[in-house]
Amino acid sequence: MKPLTPTVLLSLLGVALAQGTSPLTLDYSQSLVRTVTVDGKSSEQRTPNYVKVRPGDLLAQTVVARNVSSRTLKNIVVRLPVPTGMVYQGPDGGTQTGVRTEYSIDGGKTYAASPTKKVTVTENGKSVTKDVEAKPNEYQAVRWLISEMKAGSEMKVSFRAQVK
Repeated sequence: MKPLTPTVLLSLLGVALAQGTSPLTLDYSQSLVRTVTVDGKSSEQRTPNYVKVRPGDLLAQTVVARNVSSRTLKNIVVRLPVPTGMVYQGPDGGTQTGVRTEYSIDGGKTYAASPTKKVTVTENGKSVTKDVEAKPNEYQAVRWLISEMKAGSEMKVSFRAQVK
């Protein structure tokens, strides 16, 4: 499989360029995540900038947002698509204060904390359309809403995805 970095970087650059000369820089990285056992203890091993992916590999998709301005930035939005050929597996790390995470199941057109989709089921012999919560493996993009970043600060947002 070819490296996934260029496509994602273009997506991120589009976000930054849309803002003009941005006081915010976005740096993307991808790391292979493996569980290794040494002396009976399991731990995670990360290989940064890993590009020779194989089916089943677990990768951390990470964006570091940096406020390079001299003022506090508010209401920052960082979007990252789940790369083609990969399936969203969950967050990579804990929840950060002041950050809300939302997901898209329609290629980034709409986002929600728990996206829903319409399905038709049969109840009592009748077809009924219902909204049901999408499963994480259906997520196609992730968006982080950062309420505030102080001047000179940085914040890391990340998720894990598995190669199909």
